[in-house]
Amino acid sequence: MKRLFIINIGILAGIDSRSKRCLKGKEMGTLETLPNAYLIIENGRFKDYGKMDDCPSPADKAEVIDAKGGAVLPSWCDSHTHIVYAGSREQEFIDKIRGLSYAEIARRGGGILNSADRLHEMDEEELYQQAMSRVDEIIRKGTGCVEIKSGYGLNTEDELKMLRVIRRIKKTTRLKVVATFLGAHAVSHAYKGRQEEYVDLIIHEMIPAVGKEKLADFIDVFCDTGFFTPEETARILKAGAEYGMRPKIHADELASSGGVEVGVKHNALSVDHLESMTEAEIQLLKNSRTMPTALPGTSFFLNMPFALGRKMIDAGLPLALASDYNPGSTPSGDMKFIVSLGCIKMRLLPEEAINAATLNGAYAMGLSKEYGSVMRGKTANFFITDPIPSIEFIPYAYTTPVIDRVFLQGEEYV
Repeated sequence: MKRLFIINIGILAGIDSRSKRCLKGKEMGTLETLPNAYLIIENGRFKDYGKMDDCPSPADKAEVIDAKGGAVLPSWCDSHTHIVYAGSREQEFIDKIRGLSYAEIARRGGGILNSADRLHEMDEEELYQQAMSRVDEIIRKGTGCVEIKSGYGLNTEDELKMLRVIRRIKKTTRLKVVATFLGAHAVSHAYKGRQEEYVDLIIHEMIPAVGKEKLADFIDVFCDTGFFTPEETARILKAGAEYGMRPKIHADELASSGGVEVGVKHNALSVDHLESMTEAEIQLLKNSRTMPTALPGTSFFLNMPFALGRKMIDAGLPLALASDYNPGSTPSGDMKFIVSLGCIKMRLLPEEAINAATLNGAYAMGLSKEYGSVMRGKTANFFITDPIPSIEFIPYAYTTPVIDRVFLQGEEYV
């Protein structure tokens, strides 16, 4: 039995004494904390916590770690990333500075199709090594659970290549990883002008191949203007469901396009982006089990509107925040910065933003029973900060690196 004692914790935050799977509306404004605390981990799980005055004596052979007054928080749960990709796209960054829109860059062969061309030329080993450098980056920045999408293959062979890399990441790191098949990210060069045929390829060839190897937990579609229609999205989701892949939808990034509606209708676990959502979509999400997920890093990098996070919470909805880490529209997986953007640009309170990036992010991956909060019995993914004056300091000091030590499954990440 392996035991770990964390002592002299200045603030233990993200405690879940209510056994919630997600937080909605006013609930999101409460972040349970305990000052001057200890935390015990046993066999990779949270065992107990309390005030330092009541801390039991460590058992024989238990490892003791002095937090030295730093805060302890559950690891970030980043429910939307594209971190398996081949190389960067900084030329498009220059194009954006010069005024080209996301759609204009895509029409010129940039964007998703650019990444697909590069990925096609890269072998699986190099793709894995590149992805692992990003995995290391996000772990060091406090992420303990992550969803990784395919979608830069756009043909059966390359989509499978991406998903096999994601499977390998699952097996070679203590980071909790879920995989999403996103063959419907864009229409490939080979099917230009033949979108219906490409949808048929996804349904009749890609999905069965992915399902046969059990490579994906979820299925996603970029349901938006200029990409896939709600009708095409519904066909793809139904096909994925036959292989046990639950929907997660790219919705309302470029326009209010029907993505939220089709997501709710098909019991999507989350609908993500929402930069162009309206009050009507907020009403659609009420009484559903679908988690609206905002990606403020995308809005920041592309100079787009931010999702209506404040209105969603005020309407009684839950909200998750995720990074959208990808080479074109959000080349960053820094969830601390995402939390800051949630506060600064979406008018979330610090408590709301942290809950959105931990417990609700875990829910958006189907993981909140095991991750996203400090609760007895949950997997011990957490980080220790340098001493900070308050939890609010984390989003307030938006570029200050505060994380000192990171733990996954109760073991320190070095």
